[in-house]
Amino acid sequence: MDSMARHTCLKLQIAAAGNQPIFVKGTWFDTHFDLSITDGLHAWVCHATEEEVRERAALWDQPVVEYIELAERYLGFQQPGSVYGFADAGDGCKRLSWTFEKEGMKLEWRWKCQPSPDTQQTTSGILDFLMDSNIRLSEEVVRKTQSFDQLKVEAEKCLGQSEKYSNEKIDFESAIYAKFLSVLNSKKAKLRELRDQLSKQETAGKLQLEEEDSRSTGKTESYSGSDDKTSEEKPEKNASSTSKDVPAATSRGRKRVTRR
Repeated sequence: MDSMARHTCLKLQIAAAGNQPIFVKGTWFDTHFDLSITDGLHAWVCHATEEEVRERAALWDQPVVEYIELAERYLGFQQPGSVYGFADAGDGCKRLSWTFEKEGMKLEWRWKCQPSPDTQQTTSGILDFLMDSNIRLSEEVVRKTQSFDQLKVEAEKCLGQSEKYSNEKIDFESAIYAKFLSVLNSKKAKLRELRDQLSKQETAGKLQLEEEDSRSTGKTESYSGSDDKTSEEKPEKNASSTSKDVPAATSRGRKRVTRR
């Protein structure tokens, strides 16, 4: 299960110890954890077994996993507002403590640390971890810096391409707009020409209709005049014929009178 271990290292400034820094290296598992502590001259260790962790978690009414996570949080990074302590516990032992708040109450966890059986090995183990972590962080910084530089170059390329595309778009839109205006103006001119032609045709058609109307009106008047002459002539003929018939009738009447 060591392959699943998580490692942390915390530098603590203990006010009660005259701000003497100590380094706390933690190795965390799902059910237990180990602590290695050094102040540069002395070293201490704490092996929290599964049974001890289970008892502490039950005492605080917490699951074991939650207890481990909370301890790792406070011993992996110095939490603001928490009061850390590293006091003597007799026989060369030390008591590591830290405070936290839960449901509005300020609580304190404490673990007793035994003097390391091999101070040099414990201290060197902490220093090796710090150096390895520093190397990993330096490599990570280098990778991040390189990635940032690459992203910066890519961003500049993208910016240049974006400006190029923007300029090409502006040029394209200007050319299309100019062509559109040209086509629009030609269409307008064509429409004006067609409108003028249509107007001329309408004017010519009106003149033709007026001429035809005037011609038909002249013919009608001439035809009416001839009818009047004919009507005037016919009564004269009737009148003459009537006047001729009158004497005959008169003579006939006279003859009948004579017979009487």
